[in-house]
Amino acid sequence: MIPLSIPQLEGNEWKYVKDCIDTGWISSAGSYVNQFEQMVAEYAGAKYGVACMNGTVGLHIAQILSGVTQDDHVLVPNITFIATLNAVKYTGATPILIDVDANNWQMDLDLLEDFLSNSTSSKSIEGATFTFHNTTGKRIKAIMPVHVLGNMGDMARLSEICEKYHLDIIEDSTEALGSIFKDKHSGTFGKFGVFSFNGNKIISTGGGGVIVTDDKELAEKAKHLTTQAKVSAMDYIHDEIGYNYRLVNVLAAIGVAQMETFPNLLENKRKMDAFYRKELEGVGDIIFQVVDERVNPNCWLFTFKTSKMRELLAYLNENGVQSRPFWMPMNQLEMFKKEIYVSSEDVSSNIYNTSISIPSSAGITLEQQKTVVSTIKEFYKTQG
Repeated sequence: MIPLSIPQLEGNEWKYVKDCIDTGWISSAGSYVNQFEQMVAEYAGAKYGVACMNGTVGLHIAQILSGVTQDDHVLVPNITFIATLNAVKYTGATPILIDVDANNWQMDLDLLEDFLSNSTSSKSIEGATFTFHNTTGKRIKAIMPVHVLGNMGDMARLSEICEKYHLDIIEDSTEALGSIFKDKHSGTFGKFGVFSFNGNKIISTGGGGVIVTDDKELAEKAKHLTTQAKVSAMDYIHDEIGYNYRLVNVLAAIGVAQMETFPNLLENKRKMDAFYRKELEGVGDIIFQVVDERVNPNCWLFTFKTSKMRELLAYLNENGVQSRPFWMPMNQLEMFKKEIYVSSEDVSSNIYNTSISIPSSAGITLEQQKTVVSTIKEFYKTQG
């Protein structure tokens, strides 16, 4: 079976993990944690990085530090992995779901701007201006754009919209390490960006995340909150509710080794994407995700649309090519059905019903890619 997306571990991973074990530094204290978060921050062009257990908790902490409360709304795309919405719920806030663009599958900025223009009002409170939803009366404190599949939308326009409507940008960049919009790396357009290093990501620590920011005070606060808000190195004194969210040294060691090889892995991903697009162009009714000319994506997980998604999905998995359907839209999940959903054509449903992800591991070989392509072509031949 050609796997969907597995890590490529061919660098110094074992050497650094062995170092952790040999020295006994396997928990959240240890040099690899600091080294890893600094490497990620520097790569992304951010001033500070804070390592954490996973991307989900990173999004949770970022919202807390942005002042998101249970009385607020947070704007999110309707197509995303559920972790985005879960992180909003952890704060007690209420998500507002925005449908996605039919071409690039990112948050639809036309819908977003229309919604903010017609369904919200601005109010000044203690010298600060905020945007409130006209119907619920709740403040819309933040927006969490998700760089779906490592692609990116028009971040320049999004930034302008957020400035106009006083919204904090918390980038869900969990799929987008290595993705760039106009020479600016994902995760650096707003107050916070969050990267994920789950087992299926472009590089992996098994489980882990990094919060990036240019604000030193917020970075220090993030580190404080993720380490149980402990104020003394010696005594067990804590000054607020904190969280056991720090990444452990042994996983960070894997991350350091992965970052050392990341440029090569990123190049492999982009070559894979180019190969699939060339070889599958015009095959059946396949439609690719559109990439804006200003975007250089990391090509995390190759996904395309076809009206025969379910049939192709079964065929590929039966023939040794591991494939998966796309995420169910958030508004269709039971716990989010009652949330506000801003849409005109429900593009999300169409993408969900027609999209399939195919093998995209960072270490996928050319021969494996050829097998994937030939199997897909064989399927369409059987369809007449």
